[in-house]
Amino acid sequence: MTQTKGEKSLLSGSNCCHQYSHIIDSRLHGCGYGTPSSRAIFCDFCRMQRWLDIEVVLAEVQAARGIIPESAALEISRAAKLTPADVEIIRDGVLRTGHSLVPLLRLVQERCANHAGEYLHYGATTQDIQDTAQAIEIREVVDQSIIDLQILLSKLCPIAKQHRRSLMVGRSHAMPALPTTFGLKVASWIDELIRHLKRLKSMRPRIAVAQLFGGVGTMAGLGPHALDLLADFAPRLGLGIPITCWHASRDRVAEFVHVMAMLSASLARIADELRTLHREEIGEVFMHLSSSYIGSSTMPYKCNPENAEQVVTLSRLARAQVPLALEAMHVEHERDYRSTRLEWCCVADVSHYTLAALALMTKILDSLKVNTARMGERAQDFREQICAEQLVFALAPSLGKDVAYQLVDSYLRKSHEDEVPLIQLLARDARVMHILGGYKGIESSLCANSHLGSNDKLIDNVLQYALENLSSSRSHEDLLS
Repeated sequence: MTQTKGEKSLLSGSNCCHQYSHIIDSRLHGCGYGTPSSRAIFCDFCRMQRWLDIEVVLAEVQAARGIIPESAALEISRAAKLTPADVEIIRDGVLRTGHSLVPLLRLVQERCANHAGEYLHYGATTQDIQDTAQAIEIREVVDQSIIDLQILLSKLCPIAKQHRRSLMVGRSHAMPALPTTFGLKVASWIDELIRHLKRLKSMRPRIAVAQLFGGVGTMAGLGPHALDLLADFAPRLGLGIPITCWHASRDRVAEFVHVMAMLSASLARIADELRTLHREEIGEVFMHLSSSYIGSSTMPYKCNPENAEQVVTLSRLARAQVPLALEAMHVEHERDYRSTRLEWCCVADVSHYTLAALALMTKILDSLKVNTARMGERAQDFREQICAEQLVFALAPSLGKDVAYQLVDSYLRKSHEDEVPLIQLLARDARVMHILGGYKGIESSLCANSHLGSNDKLIDNVLQYALENLSSSRSHEDLLS
């Protein structure tokens, strides 16, 4: 763009080499979009070293079966160790050749003595190595997610137990509906997250499989014992053995992205609920922040629920990866790289965002303060509305449900219009006084604590379900303490 007279480029005179431009890598904001674990899995250096580690395993299993010399496998293993300085050499090679793997292979081949490099990548194709590496990356993300999710659940279970009788207003369509408890609300979160835990565990063996099938999936370049070679290769990497090539079958990767995005969506639901309950006009929970926290540059009293907001943001980003994963399932013929290049983006991004959301959600729970007194006050403020159903059921045996509903509805409307307490209007109705046994009976029918249904049993069921699905090494008392 041509600068007009008097304009000055913001970058003029800059000494920056502009290395960090993605939000994940931002030194200022990146900590809110990824975790140390996610960065360790997807950093360039670790990814290339992982590719070489797979090449070493391939050479070793080929040597064990007499396909390549054992001395070559030993030399490949020795040479296949990267240093940080190698990254720039490989980068230049990728820019020059346009190939994502060959420059890395050439670097190692040059370091191999006695022509051992000729046996590097023997019979495999690039996607074999890169898909196998991605399967390992996905497995590591799943394993970290399982650990983090179990930690999160271990924090939620005691909250559900502690607040099993913490009365609050249950809301539907953002309006007061019926009495409930904070414990039951938390129990619904636990129930949902355990389903994700089970999804992660069940899909792990299905999606963490090796790839070693050659250019178009026939394994022709791997020799007559190619299937035996695959059977040696996959377990050495901690991966499953697929029954056929999956170069063009990307459903495994799409499933991973979907489940991670679903998990992030559940975390967002929890975070957004806490964000809403944290609002001053509701004030039923409080998410404490450190004394150094600054909520606003102009309003010193602000204590914004920014961690909860960030979980929602991360979830939106994670869910945005799902269409890309579905697009990556569209592969032409036996193989093309349109899917791979989409997956390199969406697999890493959904992993960064979801692991970051798990970490933030745990931090939120560590700082959470539940204001049971405020919850009770709000339940009392809205008791006429939230106990209306209970009142209908108290009158229904004598009047019939429809008549009772219409009667209560008419009195609630009149109470609102005339600004007269509902209990006063009911007390003036001789029929209601007779059916409910006087003023005390009306009061009893407007008691929120007596309209909690199976609250306790439902919470107990969820806590038992959690106990059965979390680590068996944790005792019941530890889990629920």
